[in-house]
Amino acid sequence: MFNLKNKKVLITTGGTREYIDPVRFITNKSSGKMGIALADTAYSLGAEVILLSTINIKKDYKIINVETSLEMYEEVHKHFNNCDFLIMTAAISDYVPIEKSLNKIKKNEEFLTLKLKKSIDILKSLIILKQKQIVVGFCAETENLLENAQKKLLEKKLNFIIANDVSRSDIAFDSENNEVYILTNKEKPLFLEKQSKTELSLKIWNYIIEKNPL
Repeated sequence: MFNLKNKKVLITTGGTREYIDPVRFITNKSSGKMGIALADTAYSLGAEVILLSTINIKKDYKIINVETSLEMYEEVHKHFNNCDFLIMTAAISDYVPIEKSLNKIKKNEEFLTLKLKKSIDILKSLIILKQKQIVVGFCAETENLLENAQKKLLEKKLNFIIANDVSRSDIAFDSENNEVYILTNKEKPLFLEKQSKTELSLKIWNYIIEKNPL
């Protein structure tokens, strides 16, 4: 039986919040369940786990709560050098407001225009810092799943990318189940059929350790 004894695992999960004003924010539908399942499994296999989460939960392993993409960026960079595995399941906002209003925006006008800019690309920022770490990204798509995942795998120089179709209501966001492909630079995509996220997390870890034992 494979294990993660004496390994340090860093996992991100949930959907970030990007504030427009003190009470409103832009976010996404990520429930964080897949990341939590992967963290639970890693812990059960003997790993020292740090979970960077936008979801408020209690576990026996260390959880650091964050809200924004900038906070997630800062915490990933704080812990990256000391980890053996990084799994980025968190749905990081692609765009963030250019400015945040200091006060609640009043409903005075018929239309409100928000100006957004690209958020920090956390995985890309780690390319020059990466040494021994195994880095796993997630790719949530509604079309061209494998093509988009392959592009992200290469651009961000990942060891693995896990791709799932979020257009389906029976898997992915807020579901107890998921169905994914695991892509690497060397192997054909591995398809893992629909199953619980707990079961899936064990198979994902098995594949990662099998291909890249540390």
